[in-house]
Order: sequence, then structure tokens, then C-alpha cells
Amino acid sequence: MSQYRKGLWRGMLAAAAVAGLVTTASAQMAELKIMAPAAPGGGWDQTARSMQQALTQSGLAKSVQVTNVPGAGGSIGIAQFVNGAKGDGNQLMVMGYVMVGALLTNKSPVTLDQTTPIARLTGEYEAIVVPADSPIKNAKDLAAAVKADPAKVTWAGGSAGGVDHIAVALFAKAVGADPTKINYIPFSGGGESLAAILGGKVTAGISGYGEFESQIKAGKLRLIGLTTPAGKGTAEMPSLKDQGVDLEIANWRAVVAPPGITDAQKKTLVDTMDKMVKSKEWQEILKQKGWDDAYESGDAFAKFLKDDQARTKEVLTSVGLVKS
Repeated sequence: MSQYRKGLWRGMLAAAAVAGLVTTASAQMAELKIMAPAAPGGGWDQTARSMQQALTQSGLAKSVQVTNVPGAGGSIGIAQFVNGAKGDGNQLMVMGYVMVGALLTNKSPVTLDQTTPIARLTGEYEAIVVPADSPIKNAKDLAAAVKADPAKVTWAGGSAGGVDHIAVALFAKAVGADPTKINYIPFSGGGESLAAILGGKVTAGISGYGEFESQIKAGKLRLIGLTTPAGKGTAEMPSLKDQGVDLEIANWRAVVAPPGITDAQKKTLVDTMDKMVKSKEWQEILKQKGWDDAYESGDAFAKFLKDDQARTKEVLTSVGLVKS
């Protein structure tokens, strides 16, 4: 081979290597900030930190920073996110069904319509638990107590108006009690709620199963039932429906971007989420956490979010948590 051809060949290889580097760099986000609008320990915090782990370990992002902004079911966090991150294509906020209800019950001036929907990530059924030494053994016992005096049964759960609160109101309605008289105590973080349940300061607790799993397996909490469809329960994981309580509801968690980002920035974020959920790192996290894959992105998720806000308002109005 002539010196000219050797030089040309080396040049082509170098160009290909440079092109490869450019392609790799463009596929990786240099920096991403994820807000969990709740205290550490809860579902949103777990979701944000799981994303951080999956994105960095899979090489989809070089750096991922997670911040917590607790309070009022995400109302404080979303206000800070919408007003402080406008136009920033390197920021995401974790949210979900809890926030949809909380913004309505808190009459928040900032709404999800001001954010840029990116993707729904996970789904998770609700679990109702009691302390291991509670006289309440099953859903029938809990239903009897709620029906006798709904105000006497105290519940620990997430923020007011969220999926936990809605599920408790629907439980009361399903067993023939007045849902407007339930005694629900909201906590901004899963750790605080769990401490109240374990300490016997409340009658029962409600959240995603993953937040109670270790304590159930350790024998410190008794699982009363899951809000899964009929026929989906087992002896270890009983369904409320299979125990005669007509209640089925699922929580979901998602991410949104700030307002004012460009179409290109939105596409980058959606593409990154598309790749993250397919990664082995994310699939392993789903298995460990017991989360269902409920992935939906872009315009399809935007439509779902709009429809779910309307449905949630109807439910909250029907059980007296929001005035019509």
C-alpha cells in the first residue's frame, strides 16, 4: 500500500473514531437534576434515587443530582420547580397520582398544566397494614371498625388528597361508612408515616407495598390487603376485593420537565427515559422494588395526565375532599 493510501486510511479511521465519540457524547446527558417534591424515604424519593442509579450506571447520564423539597403533597416543590427551573432542559421532577389529588385539595395556584409531561414510569397497588399486635386481623375486621365509627379509626398515609387519602375515603365508602368522616393523618415522608404505624400511634397505615415490605417480612407489620383486582390476591398478599371490600386503585409515578423548554430539549429527555426503562439497571430496580412497569412517554403520557386530572377531581368531589 502506498504512503498516500496509508495516510488516507489512517485519516478515515481517525474520522470514524471522532464520529463515534461525538455519537457517544450526544447519547449521554452531561448533567441532570431530579427533584423529589417530598421528604426522604417515600415513593417519590425512592423513584428519583432509583433513576439516579439507573441513569449513571447505564451511562445515559454522566451526573445526576437529586434534591428533596417536601411539603403539601408536592405543592411546594412544584411551585419551586415551575418558577425556578423554567427553560432548563436538564431538570426533571418526580410526580404522580398523589400530586394530582394534592394540588386539587390544597387549591394550589401552580398546576401540572404548567409543566412539560415527559413520561409515566411505574405503577404500584396500595397496601393497608396494621401493627403486628393489632386486634385487626383482616379486611373484614377493619371494615367493621370503620363502619362502626370512621372517626375512631386513625390512618397514616401520604399527603392530603393523594392516592393514599383517596383510597382510605373509597374504603370507607365501600364498607358503608361516611367517607367525609374518616380520620386521616397525612405525612410528607414515608419514614415518618412508618414510624407512626410501628409505634402504634395510628390504627392502620396505607402506602405502596414496597414501603412496607421489609417490616411485613420482619413480622412487625400485618398486611391487611392490597388494592389489586379480584382474583389477584394470595394468602401472603391478600386482595381487598377477594375479602369482600370493593376497592381497586393503583398509584403511578412519572416525571415532568419545567415549562418553556424547547422541542429539542423535550425530545432529549423523552429519548433518555425511553433508553433508561429498557436498561438492565432499571429492570433490576423494578424487580427489587416490586414496581410494575407502566411506561408511557411523550404525547401519550400528556393525554393520560390530562384525563387523570379530570377523573381524580370527580372522585375527590364524590367523597367530599373537594367541593364541586
